[in-house]
Order: sequence, then structure tokens, then C-alpha cells
Amino acid sequence: MKRLLAISILFFAAVSQSWAVLKIDITEGVEAAVPIAVVPFSWRGVAKIQDADVSAIVTSDLARSGQFAPLPEQDLIARPATPEQVDFKTWRIAGIDHLVIGSVTRQPDKTLKVEFRLFDILKADQSLGYSFTVQLSQLRSVAHRISDHIIEHLTGLKPAFDSRITYVTTQQNKAIPGSNKPGRISYRLQVADTDGFNPQTLLTSNEPIMSPSWSPDGKQLVYVSFELGKPEIYIHNIFTGVRSKVSAFKGINGAPVWSPDGKYLAMTLSKDGNPDIYIMRLKDKMLRRLTTHWSIDTEASWMPDSRSLVFTSSRSGKPQLYTIGIQPGARASRLTFDGNYNADPTVSPDGKTIGFVHGEGNSYRIAVYHLDTRHMEILTDGPLDESPEYAPNGGMLIYATQFDNRAMLAAVSADGRHKYRLRLEEGEVREPAWAPIQ
Repeated sequence: MKRLLAISILFFAAVSQSWAVLKIDITEGVEAAVPIAVVPFSWRGVAKIQDADVSAIVTSDLARSGQFAPLPEQDLIARPATPEQVDFKTWRIAGIDHLVIGSVTRQPDKTLKVEFRLFDILKADQSLGYSFTVQLSQLRSVAHRISDHIIEHLTGLKPAFDSRITYVTTQQNKAIPGSNKPGRISYRLQVADTDGFNPQTLLTSNEPIMSPSWSPDGKQLVYVSFELGKPEIYIHNIFTGVRSKVSAFKGINGAPVWSPDGKYLAMTLSKDGNPDIYIMRLKDKMLRRLTTHWSIDTEASWMPDSRSLVFTSSRSGKPQLYTIGIQPGARASRLTFDGNYNADPTVSPDGKTIGFVHGEGNSYRIAVYHLDTRHMEILTDGPLDESPEYAPNGGMLIYATQFDNRAMLAAVSADGRHKYRLRLEEGEVREPAWAPIQ
């Protein structure tokens, strides 16, 4: 008789309690970053909320973008609260190119009015300004929106920070008293703001959870769960907690990923022999096999037009990247030839570059492949970097890494010049995916 697995699974809607907040460590800055000053916002009719300090969040976002070098608060030469109080000459002498001021004001209906102004110091003029009316619970989100407005206005980069990320955390539970065996590992599928705040647990299990991928509308996740002792693919609504099983064939059910148009899932299945790439049409669950080869074909990533995929294949003898159209009869074409290990692709939102894991010896690093020039560029230092995923604006890649013998997340700018880590105080974190901007 088959042994029953002891499984503990809990489901939470988006209002569930947090487990742990990711901490940010900026590990490499950009020398040419634009100098900017963010003055602490004034709070009127309401006490400042430390965990929702709007100006501090904006400062952190600007620094994480790698495009800006915010002046430390203790080094501010003045703290203007209104446009009339801005002395452009003084800020210009201090070497500041742009200045941000703002306020949070309690309204009679208990909502909060958040205003900000961006000044061009060299032109001595206001260049941007917005006002938002929000609930208290929306303060962190509006702070990220302010950051996105500033970054887009000054650099042209599309929004990225008023979004969410998902990841899988693991923690070793305490051993049972009197037992010499270590406690079981607890796996949690979580979503959080891009700066690690507001973590919410969607799923807790004693079995592995892998390969989360966002739907294009940011409302659902697809992932692999081993909760029944074998890999199966689920779709999970992050707001209602409702989920459904979409693939539970014999053998491998892995690496699911949503198409940008929301019509298909690509996945790796071995139900017909070797692991191959399949696509499932979601409206009727019709399944179609894309690759048929004796090798291992896996880790598909969609091109932005939803008409073709990039994937990892061992058909050359070592893992390399290939591309294939989704039309019947399409043939795979090899992309990478540099080195003996190129795997786990992620396509940039504009479809011009592909991020992936490049292995040399015992070192695995994040690299990008430029489709126009066929040039590969290594972005990270390794030694165990994996699971890259582009931010929705293409300006950063988030990935899993090892540091101090612990698994954590990290991010690198698309040019490799700016890096930061996101770590847990306890436990480990891996399998990141960045939600689309809504």
C-alpha cells in the first residue's frame, strides 16, 4: 500500500498575515547616477507613519533604480515645504540636479491627500507634480507610484516599483523534542511589494513549491507544487485564494509560464517520453506539443508577441538556448553558442534581449543575450545565480543567489552597473517573479 504523505497546507487571501519582510542591501552603485534630493514630506493632521514614510520610500526606490544618487537626509542643506521656499541657487551650488518636496494631509473624510513636486534645479523650475487621494492602507503604493512618475519623467523608463514580486521561502522547523532528526522544511509561496514590504502568504506546504509565474493581469499565479508527492501545476488567484489544478500527468509537470496575451500556458511535460515543451490553451485546456526530441527541452519563456518561445535544450549535448514558433510544424533554432552552459531564459519586455544563466566551471552567473548583435554580456558575479526575471520596465533583473551560504534574492540593472540583495533575517528565499504593472 502506498505510504500516505503528511502534508500541511494552508491557503490565504491577500489579507493574510506576513511571515517575514525582505531586507534590502545595495551592494553596487552607479558612479554616474543623477544627484537628487528628496525632502521629508510634511504631515498635516496625521502623525507620520514610520512604515509608510512616503519620502523615505521614494528615496529608497530612486536609489534601487540605479539611475539616481539620493542625498542622505542628514546632508540636506534645507527642508523646503512649498515651492516658494525652494532656493534654486543654493541647491545648484550643492551639486543637486533635481529636488522633490511633498506633503501628506488628512482630509475631512479621513482619506489622505498626497502631493509631490519635482523641481529641475538647473532650469530653476517645477518639472512635475501630482496629487493623489488615498486610504491609509494605500500610502506605500502611492509612494511607489511617485517614484515611478519621477523615474519615467527623468529617464524614460516605464514604471516598475508600484508592482509586486512573488517568491518561495524555506525555513527549517525545530526538531521534535527527543528526536535526533532535524525538523521538516516549511515552504511558503509569498507575494510582496518590490521593496520586500507587505509580504503575504498564499500557500504553506511541507513539500516544495516551484516556478511561480504571473498572469498578464497580475491577478493569478501559476506554479508547481509537490504537495501530493509528485509535481503538479496549479493556477492560484491571489485575491480570492481559489486555485485549480491544470496539469497532473505522469512524470514531469514543470516550468509553467503565462503567455503575454493571457491565452496560453507553456510548460514542460514528460508524459509522452522525454521532457518537451507543450502549450495549453486556457479557454478549453487543449494541450499541444511544441518540441519532439530525445533531449531535455524545458524552461520556456515567451516572446512579447506570444507567437514564439525561447527555451533551454540539451540537444547539442549541453544546455543551450533555442527559439521556436508556436505554429504547427515550427522548428527550433539555436540561439547561444558561447560556452557549455546557457539556461533558464527570460525575455525582456521589448523583446530585444534575453536574460539567462551562464555557467563556467563551478560558477553560474546572470547574463544577457542581445538579439540584434548576437552578443552576450555577463552581469553578475556568481557563484550560484539562477532564476532571472525581468522587471516589467526591462530596467532590472531579479534573480536568486547564494550569499554567506544562504539563498536570497538579488537584482541587477540591465547594464550590470547597479546591484542589490533582498534577504530574510531567518530562512531562505528563491524562485522570484516580478508582476506586471497594472
